[in-house]
Amino acid sequence: MTGWNTETAAGPLGAGTITLVEGSSFCISGPNGDIHPDLPQGVFHLDTRILSRWQLRINDQPLEPLAAELKQPYRALFACRVPRPDGYADSPLLVERLREVGAGILEEITVRNYSRQPARCTITLTAEADFADLFEVKEARITRVWKETRRVENDSLEIRGQWEGFRKSVIIRGEGAGAGSKALGFRVTIPAFGQWNTRVSVLPAAEGKPFSHPSRGELSPSDRRRQEWVAKIPVLQIGNRSIQRTLRRSYEDLGALRIQDPDHPERVVVAAGAPWFMTLFGRDSLWASEMALPVDPSLALGTLRTLADRQGKEVNTDTEEEPGKILHEVRLDVSSGQALRGSSAYYGSVDATPLFMVAVGSVSRWGFAKDTIAELLPNADRALDWIRHYGDRDGDGYVEYGRPNQHGLINQGWKDSWDGINFADGTLAEAPIALAEVQAYVHGAYVARAWMAYDDGDLALASELRERADRLKQKFNEDFWMPDKGYYAVALDKDKRQVDACASNMGHCLWFGLMDEDKVPSVVEHLMSPKMFSGWGVRTLATDMAAYNPASYHNGSVWPHDNAIIMSGLLRYGYIEEAQRIGTALLEAAEYSDGRLPELFCGFDRARFTEPVPYPTACSPQAWAATTPIHVVTSLMRYDTHISLGGIWLDPVLPPDFGDVHISNAPMGDARITIDASGTDATVRGIPEGLTVYRGQRPWMSELVEQPQLWRPGTLHRPGDAANRGDAPA
Repeated sequence: MTGWNTETAAGPLGAGTITLVEGSSFCISGPNGDIHPDLPQGVFHLDTRILSRWQLRINDQPLEPLAAELKQPYRALFACRVPRPDGYADSPLLVERLREVGAGILEEITVRNYSRQPARCTITLTAEADFADLFEVKEARITRVWKETRRVENDSLEIRGQWEGFRKSVIIRGEGAGAGSKALGFRVTIPAFGQWNTRVSVLPAAEGKPFSHPSRGELSPSDRRRQEWVAKIPVLQIGNRSIQRTLRRSYEDLGALRIQDPDHPERVVVAAGAPWFMTLFGRDSLWASEMALPVDPSLALGTLRTLADRQGKEVNTDTEEEPGKILHEVRLDVSSGQALRGSSAYYGSVDATPLFMVAVGSVSRWGFAKDTIAELLPNADRALDWIRHYGDRDGDGYVEYGRPNQHGLINQGWKDSWDGINFADGTLAEAPIALAEVQAYVHGAYVARAWMAYDDGDLALASELRERADRLKQKFNEDFWMPDKGYYAVALDKDKRQVDACASNMGHCLWFGLMDEDKVPSVVEHLMSPKMFSGWGVRTLATDMAAYNPASYHNGSVWPHDNAIIMSGLLRYGYIEEAQRIGTALLEAAEYSDGRLPELFCGFDRARFTEPVPYPTACSPQAWAATTPIHVVTSLMRYDTHISLGGIWLDPVLPPDFGDVHISNAPMGDARITIDASGTDATVRGIPEGLTVYRGQRPWMSELVEQPQLWRPGTLHRPGDAANRGDAPA
């Protein structure tokens, strides 16, 4: 997941950085809670840094950090002490900063005096706001200087900025403070063994009116949002306490990464990740929504609707917009148009469009009203038109990419770093490039739309799309398969040469059923070999490739979402032990980061480093990493649904060390069900009328398309499936 400017790279955030996130706002600070303007830190709201300096001093002394603990993704508690002026180590003055991020930040500061003597303290909070665009901060290139004015009034300081007709302001207020032009100040005497506290808020002003924070004792908007989220998602208990902690952390992070569509506040979509991608991304948000379907299907629907509203309408070589194309990323603030060359959206993604179609198919299975899905079908058909007319640039049946400018992304699949696609000898592939996994997504798009056409009685369209899918599968297995190497090329380059690196991309083709079955065993052998499997997951690139670097972004690192997709593909073809191995490794890796899987980690072998080695600038929390543990557990439960077929599928293959799994309040159409699973046994309660629980895997869209007459409610009879009606064991 890369911002669209190919030169962007976040600099070091500083040691012990703490990131808080809530919706489209986030805060990055040092371990004592201070924010330093010379580092990529700050409080950000709608892609604008509304606070660039935030430094707490007591008696002119900076605070020494003791601990920083995340309470929720949007709230942290910092423990610090005030250094003694006489040089002695222990200090009687300890400070706690309880910070919450929302539209801005609310911070409760408590100073405790553990001395027998009263302590006279001068407390100052220095504040600056440069209103820099997120891209400017990320790239450490602040190019715009806002004309600043400050207004002091009683206990508040307002900082105003103006630049080329844009106006922004932020209001800083402290209870009992004396405000100056540079800082809020307090002069207090803290009694022996006593304490002093205050609350300080930093809030952006909208049309002259600041957002408001709750009174003491009231729930904050973030807490209310969290309560509403918790009430609607499944309640999970699992015997393995470490896995349970990881899953709960995933729930919390996913809840915090939800943002509202500014044009439709009732819609909730998934932001890509913190700190730099707290906005809608096509690929990332679609994958995260797909993996979160068992938790909250409405996230996928909101994401699809918002992407549909912004679907490409014209050809624009600057932003790479094309009719029917789904965007790569959208930015929320008007000033971000400078970073996106005058537009709020950038479309340089080759896979978001077929993934959009795949997600429409997935959402159609989860029980939304038929007219709700019908509203998305025109957008789905425009996406298919893009695949045929713009995605397939040379008419050879494959979807390729190649940027039409000098400023967009060089590589436009999920491995979108500049050097992410290379040959075995390390030579970079040249565009136009047809990626292996993108052809799998296109195949998935064809069969998903074909089944929906069958379901609506449009047999002609269904037949046409089925034939397209069949031709693509046959052609892919002829052109991408390398019999001398025993695996698929990662891509075809501009000359249709096989890009012969052994990479994880081919693992995505397993999930979508694009591989010929006789080739699958060799592919699995390569993916699970020591050259690819690090012990923590499948690497993006094998260790014997010339471009391999375990500490690179895409050339040897381990990405949790990549592994989750591979794991599902392994289960599709019956490789249960291998899928369990990947799933267990990912959940064990999460133990070393407080239950939170990062965007990626380094690809060093587990035998060499006994803990996963962090990648320095990985996003955390990040949407498709947050949904990976959810996907791991539900995939190993082999839990899925197709409500229009009248089926719930549940056939667990849970490793013994997972323990018993109990899930209540799980969404299923308009109802809520309860699931108990252990090992290979499962029971479902509260099954809605008209649904049947089946053992075995849910029929894949490609199976539905092959023999549509067999897949009707009450007629499901794939060999090996067993069915139960009512509240019964699966």
